[in-house]
Amino acid sequence: MNAFPSLQTAASSCDDALSGRFIALDPAGYFLIFVDREAGELVAEHYGNGIDQRGLATDPDTGEVIGCRDATPRKPLQVYRGRTAKELGIALSEGEGPRPLSRLDHALYLGRELQKAEFCLLQELTYIQD
Repeated sequence: MNAFPSLQTAASSCDDALSGRFIALDPAGYFLIFVDREAGELVAEHYGNGIDQRGLATDPDTGEVIGCRDATPRKPLQVYRGRTAKELGIALSEGEGPRPLSRLDHALYLGRELQKAEFCLLQELTYIQD
């Protein structure tokens, strides 16, 4: 039983409102995060993108808008793997080579998502990226 139901409701309402704000895309690209249960790892695939005049992500090769549910397979620029959110987060922010992030808000979002993915890996739950 939750000892703080009104706090949970307020937090959920706050998060729902914040989710509706405009989000500027990271010109360094985007990530698809998933859990590899067999390997016991979190995986973050990094993809490049352009950004059109409306602020939408575009395929850098074709200029076509990339939809959130786009089924067209693309090859990631880089695949990062880690056993924990911390390990993978450090690889993304401190690892070798060029940084795959150029926006602080994107890094914070990835940190939240990696924590959720790690929790799902440890609890054997299904992870769905926001």
